[in-house]
Amino acid sequence: MFAKINHVALVSDNYAQLAEFYKAIFGMKSSNSTRPGRAVTVGDGYVGLNINPRRAGRSAGLDHFGIQVEDCPIVFERMKKKYPSVKWLQRPATRPFAGITTHDPDGTMFDISQKDMKNRTSVYVDNAGDASPRHINHVAIRVMNPEAMAEFYHHVFDLPLSNRREGDKNYYLTDGHVTLEIMPWDITDYDGTGIITLGMDHFGFKVEDMAAFRADLETFVANNPRLAPASFSGPEGEALLSMFDRSCPLGEYKMADCDGILLDVAA
Repeated sequence: MFAKINHVALVSDNYAQLAEFYKAIFGMKSSNSTRPGRAVTVGDGYVGLNINPRRAGRSAGLDHFGIQVEDCPIVFERMKKKYPSVKWLQRPATRPFAGITTHDPDGTMFDISQKDMKNRTSVYVDNAGDASPRHINHVAIRVMNPEAMAEFYHHVFDLPLSNRREGDKNYYLTDGHVTLEIMPWDITDYDGTGIITLGMDHFGFKVEDMAAFRADLETFVANNPRLAPASFSGPEGEALLSMFDRSCPLGEYKMADCDGILLDVAA
């Protein structure tokens, strides 16, 4: 496979606590490359989850995803020829999880890395094997032009398009392990709830057994209420949960982490 989705990045005011949520509830492991003063990194063996502290001017939440490729120059050439509006930026050596940062034509930001880049440590090195039983299985973005963006990721990264169900408005591309779900953004979908802007929407996990996962979740929350998932209570929360449920068919249990980031879980 020419490209693989290999990390997801979050921004949080409570980044250390958020890492404990993913370790406790999804069994993710801490990175061998520790940077406790800068960020916390955990992973499932295949995908790294980088949790960054929120800095001035940055919003908390789901921030971006990363793609590892076999050959960066090929990617850049493809983008230059067909997508001249797309630009990219070399990241500093203090960012071991980001070799190049770029965006798709709709403005969704993501990272690109290649195996021999000098600043490859942390999530790029620690998650290069088989995924654990509970692992990240999809990353979802909302865009204005889903069909065109699906073509962008297919053309630039050779990610195959997966089959869509009849009437499904989403597009799905896969690296054979993780699915990139491209969803349409329509402001009218947010009737009755807070409006979430374009870009990163949620990410999803595959678990070994839903009943066992739900039982573990209940036990973890009872032992440490600070790790409790954020609630969908109230009319706005219920409207958001309903919209989330009908717009993403990949999971069977919709939830949020303890920081409010949307998660979709499937057995």
